[in-house]
Amino acid sequence: MPHAPPLGALLRRYAAGSALACDPVDQGLLNRGYRLRTTRGRYFLKHHFDPETAAPEAIARQHRATQRLAALGVPVAPPLPAHDGRTVAVVGGHAYALHPWIEGRHRHGAQLTGAQCGRLGALLGVVHASLERVMPLQGREGTEKSARAVGGVRTDAGAPDTAPQPQGGRTAVLGPAPARTGGTRADSPRAGHPAERNARTADPDAGSVDAGADPTTTFALIDDLLARVRRHRPADSFDELARHRLLERRALLEQHAGRRPPHSGPVGWVHGDFHPFNLLYRGDAPAAIVDWDRLGVKPRAEEAVRAAAIFFVRPAGTLDLPKVRAYARAYRRTAGATPSELAAAVHRVWWERLNDFWMLRWHYERGDTRADPQFPAASALVVWWTREYDAVCDAFAG
Repeated sequence: MPHAPPLGALLRRYAAGSALACDPVDQGLLNRGYRLRTTRGRYFLKHHFDPETAAPEAIARQHRATQRLAALGVPVAPPLPAHDGRTVAVVGGHAYALHPWIEGRHRHGAQLTGAQCGRLGALLGVVHASLERVMPLQGREGTEKSARAVGGVRTDAGAPDTAPQPQGGRTAVLGPAPARTGGTRADSPRAGHPAERNARTADPDAGSVDAGADPTTTFALIDDLLARVRRHRPADSFDELARHRLLERRALLEQHAGRRPPHSGPVGWVHGDFHPFNLLYRGDAPAAIVDWDRLGVKPRAEEAVRAAAIFFVRPAGTLDLPKVRAYARAYRRTAGATPSELAAAVHRVWWERLNDFWMLRWHYERGDTRADPQFPAASALVVWWTREYDAVCDAFAG
């Protein structure tokens, strides 16, 4: 097995028995995960190695957050403590964590009823409100909003009021896909993506006050990508679509360059990567929110909009606006967010998408084609969103 974890040294630190089987699960870009079966049961073993998120203190902060959320009844899968009480095991210079295996499947928005969309929005709202309660920002009591419904996670939209008993694991990939069972993942190409890095700061409590992407920089990137497309041989259908979308996006940016947002909205602790492959369902109910590597202080309403743009995008690149509306109303109610906050977040995420070419950069700069299947819908969504801007705002804020 490539990159085989040091099971003997690791398991000696836990009351988890002896290893019987260890299989890699959806190895991705950021970290690696393994489905581990021992004489004591089934576990998810996570190898943290992404330099941006693998510092033991950062992992420990993620672990504290999920432990505190679990105590409030939020469906998460906190790590298991070792004999010494620590949840991060460093062996040979590498950081590992052992989690219960959460059995479940992933569900995209197309597989959710209207009521379940409301439940999803309520769940994210509860996550944000609960994080505000258990991880107040340094130097102040919290963010601008008071937490709502954080004594448990039952909400008007029907989120569960007790955490499920851990039984299984998780999985993550990019964008829409059929429901899958079982699973744990190692942190795959992120559905939310690198544009979020524009809001990242060295201090996890600092928050983001950045302006939106600079269109001047984007125009230069478009020119560079167009040159790469021209040089690619043999040319194929992906090149043809990429060229079309790049020219189309340049025209849209020229038309809307004056709409650059000046600053971000209210910030607070957020999951940072909330999308279908970081949420496991057992039956019709969420069983666990997983992969908290991107936990950080960022604009909360923007996470709600980004998540909806992933959960509810259709193959043709449109959003299912009735489902977005049900989701957003429940989110606003449980997070205590105002319609104006959601409208501002819609504008910032739209602008972010308008200036973002991460899939093409992976393809042409890295030779990494894993995001290629998602490019047609994602690139069409930007165009449709621009045309239907008012309707999208109304769905989130109405």
